[in-house]
Parts: sequence; structure tokens; C-alpha cells
Amino acid sequence: MNVRWTLLLAAWLPLIAQAGPAINVGVVYDYLEGDKSTYLKRVFNGGDATAFVKINILEIVYDADGTPREMPLANQTDANARDGLMASPARLIVPANGMQGSRLVFMGEREKERYFRVRFVPVVPEKEDEFAIAEADREDYKKGLSAGVNVLAGYGTVFFVRPKETRFNSVISNQTNTYEVRNDGNSTIVVDEFRNCAQNNESDCQPTTKHHVLPGRAFAFDKQSGREYHFTLIEGKATKPIEVKG
Repeated sequence: MNVRWTLLLAAWLPLIAQAGPAINVGVVYDYLEGDKSTYLKRVFNGGDATAFVKINILEIVYDADGTPREMPLANQTDANARDGLMASPARLIVPANGMQGSRLVFMGEREKERYFRVRFVPVVPEKEDEFAIAEADREDYKKGLSAGVNVLAGYGTVFFVRPKETRFNSVISNQTNTYEVRNDGNSTIVVDEFRNCAQNNESDCQPTTKHHVLPGRAFAFDKQSGREYHFTLIEGKATKPIEVKG
């Protein structure tokens, strides 16, 4: 292949790869407040082909040392024994440049906070996937995708289910060399948009970060002379900007 054709192929490949569905689920972290049992999650499709999306849910369980494990949900065929998070519907057909929604419904014990991994996975529909689509349309869809190089990119989000009786209690300790925010409540707090910058020089900053502080845990950092630290402390719907100087 000569240089001219190589350059032309390189220019066309990104366009080919973009053909097909391209989903977007918005924010990565969602929170179900203590007085709610359902949450509407919207899935957008900015691509030029219909997106067939399967929603899979795992529960995140933390070991004693804080290590997270993702666990399959128990059999939920018995309505009286359901305990966990469910998506309704769990299959979405999202048109090109369109949007569809699924309700995340929690049923079960809420004495303590619980966590779930919700995955939105675009697929090429098969018979066993239970999408309401005719066989001829399914085959046409496959042929359309096979015309290009398609990457069906999915998203994994984290869903926080707050306790029914949510209680926030953030304890701040501002020492000479360290600063700590400890969560003595029963629901996750967020240290949002944490920035570490040189004083009087905002161009000298480390990358902005976000930290979820689970109940019983703490977020801390060492203070350095000549540096200042900015973040927003989020407790449910309440926000508080905080500035700390080293």
C-alpha cells in the first residue's frame, strides 16, 4: 500500500469507527435519598444507529479492611423475598439521537447504606436478549453494524442507597500539619473538586479530584507551607465550600 492510500485509510478509520450507537448515561455517581425508593436514570444515544442496551446490576460489598467486592444479586423471582436494586425495564431500545429511561427500584433492608454497580451495556441483539424486535430487523441491524468497525462502549456507574433514617455528621480536624474530614454519620459524604494549589498562583495546581467518604471512614491530607486547599463538602443536598491554607 503506497503512502497516499495509507494516509487516506488513516483519515477514514475514525469516521468508520464512530458509525453506530454511542450511549451516554450522564453522571457516574447516583444517590437514592432515604425517603425515596425509585430513581429515573436516562440513557442518551448520540450515535447514528439504534442502541440496544442491557442493564446489569451487582451489589458492592466492603470487607473489614475496606476492600470492595462485587456480588451478584440474589434470586429475585419471589416478590416477597426481593432485596436489592432492580432496573425496570432492564432492556432499552434507544433510537439514534434519542433518549430512553429506566427506573432503578430498591426493595429491601435500609438500616444501613448499600452500594451497587449498575452497568449499561450496548449489545447486538440476539434472540435470548428479550428485546422486542422482529427477526428480520435483528438481522438488518447486524448487517448494518458489520459494514464498519464498531466499538460498542458501555458504562459502569455507582449507585448509593442511603439509609431510610439518614444522618450526616462530618467531624473536621484542622491540625498544624494535617487536615481531616471524618464521617461519623451513617451515609456517604463527598469531598468534591478537591484542589491543591500554590498560594497566589492558581496556575500551579495539582489535578482536581473527587472523594467519597463512607461511614466510619475519613479523608485526610498533609498541609504544606505555601499551598492552599479548596473543596466542597457535600452532605446529601447540603453543600459547603471549604478553604484551607498550609
